[in-house]
Amino acid sequence: MPDMPDLTRRRLLAAGTFAPLALGATRAAGQQAHGTPLAGDFLLPDRPGEKLRWAVVGLGNFAVGEAIPGFIDSRHARMTAFVSGSPAKQKDLGSRFGVSRFYDYANFDSIANDPEIDCVYIILPVGLHAEYTIRALKAGKHVLCEKPMASTSAECEAMIAAAKAAKRQLGIAYRIHFEPTNVLARQLIEHGEIGDIRFVSADHGFNADPQYGPHKWRLEKALAGGGSMFDIGIYGLNTSLMALGREPDELSARYIYPRDDPRFREVEGGIEYRLRMADGVSVVGSSSYSWNPYISQQRYMGSKASLFMKPATTYNRNTITIEGNGPTREVGAGNPLTQFAAQIDAFSLAARANTPHKTPGEMGLRDIRLIEAMYRSADNGGEIVKL
Repeated sequence: MPDMPDLTRRRLLAAGTFAPLALGATRAAGQQAHGTPLAGDFLLPDRPGEKLRWAVVGLGNFAVGEAIPGFIDSRHARMTAFVSGSPAKQKDLGSRFGVSRFYDYANFDSIANDPEIDCVYIILPVGLHAEYTIRALKAGKHVLCEKPMASTSAECEAMIAAAKAAKRQLGIAYRIHFEPTNVLARQLIEHGEIGDIRFVSADHGFNADPQYGPHKWRLEKALAGGGSMFDIGIYGLNTSLMALGREPDELSARYIYPRDDPRFREVEGGIEYRLRMADGVSVVGSSSYSWNPYISQQRYMGSKASLFMKPATTYNRNTITIEGNGPTREVGAGNPLTQFAAQIDAFSLAARANTPHKTPGEMGLRDIRLIEAMYRSADNGGEIVKL
């Protein structure tokens, strides 16, 4: 049949003119297409109306560049509100992400009356974590709070108490627990790929620029809570304990930064630490605000091989190299950008069931207690602190 104008073709198809011809040409008489049930347990995304509804508190660089895009790929969550002191930023981001409910810090408590908010993601400077987490919990919302949890262990304890009183879930945003390469590293260790772990090292740092906005507040104790260990060193601490699956019984630490550097009048600029486990395994780590270039690396030494990660805890590129027990080899995992969606989804499911999140408030409290012990040790010349 010669080609025909598209309009004519559409009319004939609509009238069923081609149906008998197609049937005879493509299948035997009596042959029919049938729907079949799905033969598997598929992880399907929630329907839009079933996704948990989130308010994002704080619209800084990290929120806009890393956390908020995670909602785009989320299966169980959607953003419904922004909390910020910048109406212009709210309006701009709201138009981009389909968010139209806006709050500022003065009327924040009125989220209690908003049925379109189930969960709150606190992405503020550390010094504000406790206040806004507790206020959100009192408003009846589940809370995922960025790391580090708070400025002091006393604040962490108050946050946990508020969650229990409100009967809501509190999670700390330790994204590394959801980052594919770190998840794979933990699985390799658990499955004996390097044998028994004998030693762990962790080094994380960058050169802080007080003229750069995202760095400036990190050098102010009222907002940052602490120094480099609070901000960048906590990655090595938390990730090492995640891989080991156990906690130390003593530690020691020393400061490792120029004490006359004006950047560090309020917070520590660098620290080295050693955690000791009851079975003899040690974790030796360091963090700094005076290193160049940026560094993020973890090494796990085992009885059969070692597992080295550099970079180890970045947003978009992490690697694993296994040395020993055969040829040196590199292994990879999935796209690291999925860590934010995976973290948001995991907390959404925990909130829906009202069961503890994978990285709960108690984990955040543990890490702040350990960092406080490091500072006590460093203040006393590196003395051993029993835990």
